[in-house]
Parts: sequence; C-alpha cells; structure tokens
Amino acid sequence: MSIPTRTQAHPNKLKAIILAAGVGSRIRPLTDNCPKSLLKIGDYTILQMMLSRLKSSGINDVVIVLGYLQQQIKDYITTNFSELNVQFVINEHYESTNTGYSLMLTEPLVQDGDFIKFDADVVFEQTILNKLIACEFNNVLCIDKEINLDAEEIKVIINEQGKVLKASKEVAPKDAVGESIGIEKIGYKTAKLLFSELKLMMQDKENHQAYYEAAYERLIDKKVEFNTLDITGYKWTEIDTLNDFDLAKNIFLT
Repeated sequence: MSIPTRTQAHPNKLKAIILAAGVGSRIRPLTDNCPKSLLKIGDYTILQMMLSRLKSSGINDVVIVLGYLQQQIKDYITTNFSELNVQFVINEHYESTNTGYSLMLTEPLVQDGDFIKFDADVVFEQTILNKLIACEFNNVLCIDKEINLDAEEIKVIINEQGKVLKASKEVAPKDAVGESIGIEKIGYKTAKLLFSELKLMMQDKENHQAYYEAAYERLIDKKVEFNTLDITGYKWTEIDTLNDFDLAKNIFLT
C-alpha cells in the first residue's frame, strides 16, 4: 500500500488539532494551578500565540483535546477566540495516557479530512505554519536540523529521498537528521489510516503511554510515506521545562 504524497491543501479545508490534555509536570510549580498552554510569554499565552497564527493563516476550524484543568482553557478560548470554530474533546484518562491516545479521540471531529496537528506547548513563528500549509506533500513533519539532540527529543531518520524512516525518542542522536518539533500536516487519505492504527494500538493498554509518532512509524512500515519540512533557522521552541520556558522568552521577547 503506497499513499500518494503530493497535493497542496487549501487553508480553509484544513483543520487544526491541538493536543492540550497533559499535566505539564516537568514545568511545575508553574502548572500547579494553570494549564501549560495558558502560561504567558510576555503579554501572550502560548495558546494565544498558536491560535493567532492559525487565524492569520486562514485556518478557522480547530479541535482541541483537553484534560488537565480543562475548564480554564475552555473559558479562555470562549472569551478570547469566539470567532474561531473550536470544538473540544475531553481525554478523561489524561493522567494515564499520552499523545497517541489523545489524538485518537479526535477522529469523530476530523474524520478523514486534512489536518495539521500541534502539540500545545510549541511556540513558533508564523512563517513555519505558512511554509507547512504551502508544502506540496500530504504528510509532512517539521524538522529542525540544528538542535542539540538528547533522550527527550523526537529524533528523525530519513532516507536518501528525504522520506521519514523513524521518528521517536529512541532514535540514536548520531543517526538522526534532526528533531521533529511537534507540528505535522496529515493528508485525508493518511488520516483515515492513522486513526485506524491508533484505535488498533489503544486496544492494548500497554500502548496507552505511546506517543502519536509510534502510529506514524507503524504506517511507515506499511509503506505510507511521510516527508519532512526543514524549518531550521526559524523561531520555535517546545516548552517542557523551566529552562525551555526561559528560552522561549529569550527567543520571542528579543
């Protein structure tokens, strides 16, 4: 089974999926009473920056997976982004599951449409999203090739044609071309396969802690192609720790 890889999605046909169910335990105490996505970088919350980028790119349909302190996020979006068509999905098991499980829950709202998936703790400049939307490929992972890779990064191996072979924390840094930053575009044909794969995985509770990249890798093994978009040099950071939070301020407030 080989999925065609080239087509260009129109922003109005794209949905955004934001995975925002997690506790953010590694950045405590900042998240003791505040969801990570509502932490502020200067005058703007992480979520505000993300949703504003989506608006600017013409994406108005947004699906957000919530769990920890979900009402705060609901209230924030209702107050500040009423012009967007935002639908909420609740991961009731957010404390015992991971991003693969959360992504699976979005299927009824996304079905088999094209979407861009965001980890809710990624801060990025507008150009990255614009380039991803314009990218000719259906299935695309945004990759930074100039990043210090360690155990926590999702590291990516590609072949000579630039197709993704592996994407996981277990990849050895020396074998990786760079880090996947947590923003991907998925075409509608692959979306259908992806949700089927996630549902199959989550039948086994041992996979409840799996990241969504594990499903990507399983599809790759079934000859579904995933490409990469090199965003090296553009402003972005993932916020997992207090040091990351300080880095985000340094990047976006200077």
